[in-house]
Amino acid sequence: MRSTTVPTPTGLLDLVGTDLGTSGTHVVTQEQINLFADVTGDHQWIHVDAARAADGPFGTTIAHGFLTLALVPGLLAEILVVERSSMGVNYGLDRVRFVRPLPPGVPVRGSATLMEAKPIEGGVQAKAAVTVEFAETGTTCCVAEVLFRYYT
Repeated sequence: MRSTTVPTPTGLLDLVGTDLGTSGTHVVTQEQINLFADVTGDHQWIHVDAARAADGPFGTTIAHGFLTLALVPGLLAEILVVERSSMGVNYGLDRVRFVRPLPPGVPVRGSATLMEAKPIEGGVQAKAAVTVEFAETGTTCCVAEVLFRYYT
């Protein structure tokens, strides 16, 4: 794991183009996939029916793409630390691709590069290119351009 720490949101302004680091590894379990299916109402068999999924295109169940995407804020919080801010908020996404499916039990990690940072009223808005990759192979699972705001 490797992270970047800035004392305040304005510290991001000098880091545009910088590799911010890499998170620790995380594993999505079948139980988490099932709970996500319950929350979203997406109970498609490729996510929740292990017996049927074993004969399916991936040979196992897979996490919902949006569950994989939901890992990004936590991964980014490990990678980028803003020490003194009143709050941070997710502001949106500019681009997301689910490059490869995420089977349960497979460790993933995140990495991020700061693409943009600009002052806004009360803080800084930033965009990071975040990659979720399989920890053992470095193969990309998901990529996202994530917009977030830190307020002073």
